Amino acid sequence: MHTMNTTNRLASLLALTAALAGCGGAADKTSTPAPSPTPAPAPAPVPTAPVSVGFVQPTSNVLEPNVSESLSVNVLVNGSQAPNGTVATFTVNPTSAAALAPVAPTTVGGVANSTLTVSSLPPTATFQVAATTTSSANTATDSLTYYVRPAHKPLQVLVPAYFSATGTTSPWVTLTSGATSYPDVKITAIANPSSGVLTADTKEDTDLTKAIKAFQAVSGTSNRVIGYVATTSISSGALSVADIKATITNYIRLYPGLFDGFFLDGMATDSSRVAHFQEVYTHVKGLTTGLTTGATPPAAPIVIGNPGTYPVAAYAGVADTLVTYAGNAAAYANIDPQPGNTWVYAKDNSAQAMLVHTASTCTDMQTAVKNANRPRMNTGVVYATNLAIGAPWSALPTYWQQMLGTVDALNKQRTLPLC
Repeated sequence: MHTMNTTNRLASLLALTAALAGCGGAADKTSTPAPSPTPAPAPAPVPTAPVSVGFVQPTSNVLEPNVSESLSVNVLVNGSQAPNGTVATFTVNPTSAAALAPVAPTTVGGVANSTLTVSSLPPTATFQVAATTTSSANTATDSLTYYVRPAHKPLQVLVPAYFSATGTTSPWVTLTSGATSYPDVKITAIANPSSGVLTADTKEDTDLTKAIKAFQAVSGTSNRVIGYVATTSISSGALSVADIKATITNYIRLYPGLFDGFFLDGMATDSSRVAHFQEVYTHVKGLTTGLTTGATPPAAPIVIGNPGTYPVAAYAGVADTLVTYAGNAAAYANIDPQPGNTWVYAKDNSAQAMLVHTASTCTDMQTAVKNANRPRMNTGVVYATNLAIGAPWSALPTYWQQMLGTVDALNKQRTLPLC
């Protein structure tokens, strides 16, 4: 009995072990593999600014006293057009410089509008206008600096008449006929006998005398003629004040009563020669005989200086008009008095002139003249020619009549003549 019971218990244990082993093997074959490590999260995108504001109008930041100017700002929220009714607040600094109406307009189509009215400010005054808008996330501001210039005066034409006066086909004849066609356009012609150096031995050019008289006699005009004066020499460099004064004296001796003033070519641009030209300017302004200005009593003779680019501001005090650009038409498109030469806004636009060559077509000429007439350029005395570097002033441009017509149309705010 004892042996049998032991045998039976052993058999039962072996059977149970086998059964358990079988169950364990089945479980291994159907088990789920262990999960892979969790990847690192992707970096969050950089969010766009919740709100932004930027001026889209005005087109110029040069204004005149007592004028009104439209202002517009574009407002974005989360990079998209702001909802209608978003407030943009405008401010002026200093507050006395101008008035705004409304001060806090709301957007329509993402744009908020106001009107700026300038106070009676002196020339060269500056002020700032800011626009601010706020969302629940942040505040954004944009600002403009304004410059105030004197009231705009009509455009004038300055002609480098460095051509012969001999014969019926002389450009002086064409110059005079143009003045007859456009009597409302003020023309100043620069006569250039003897290349601007007149000595005691220099003789009168009688053809030039006749041409000047014919030009000045055009009825209904205020045309002027000034004498070309060289202030430098290729051989000796800068001419002395005494040499310049001698040339001016000889102009008066040879052409008494014909000239309204003088054109000082080669004017310097740095401060080292300001005193030099101040002495010349004072001398010309002190002349009381031998010149004519077409007025009764005669006004002071005029001085036009030609540095050919923007000089230091002090030169504005030693000439009535400065040629602040002399060069080709293509380069003139990129000229800008801001930010380095904003002193030009202290003067009338008639205190700045441009002489542009290589304006190959009538359209190029009109582009250059319109550019000069912009408030930002503040240039009121103009000339353009299709002739190129080398001899750009040796004749009148082929579009002489159209240029006078363009100036006349701009002055009268009419449609420009067709080219």
